[in-house]
Amino acid sequence: MTASFLPLTIDAARRADAPDVLRNAMLTDRAAAECWTVLLAGCEFATKRGLDAQLRKLSEATAEHVGTRWWFADGTVHRKRVARAQENLVAAIAESDGQEFALAFVGYDNAMAGAVVCAGIGKHRRPVEGSTA
Repeated sequence: MTASFLPLTIDAARRADAPDVLRNAMLTDRAAAECWTVLLAGCEFATKRGLDAQLRKLSEATAEHVGTRWWFADGTVHRKRVARAQENLVAAIAESDGQEFALAFVGYDNAMAGAVVCAGIGKHRRPVEGSTA
């Protein structure tokens, strides 16, 4: 078993049949592992920018998968959670704080996976008989 920074997001993307989200989650996970290694070594590194860019790509892939309509309506809470978690992660990277980095990734993974799962629930929900939903 290998360690992963995005186990929930990767699993949610697989289950949701979201290949772009899955591909970007795996690339982000790889970039996070590289960043973590450099953080633990106490080095200055250029991989920060690479992880930063990959986080944005994953967020964009997720937004595309869940759909703009959901992302900016029913998914607003999830969109804001993802944005806050991403901000926390970027701050931890900038500070080169390994502990904050690890904690921030837990929050980011939870927020991203939650968005993918909740959007999928809405897509498969059947309207209640007699409702206008």
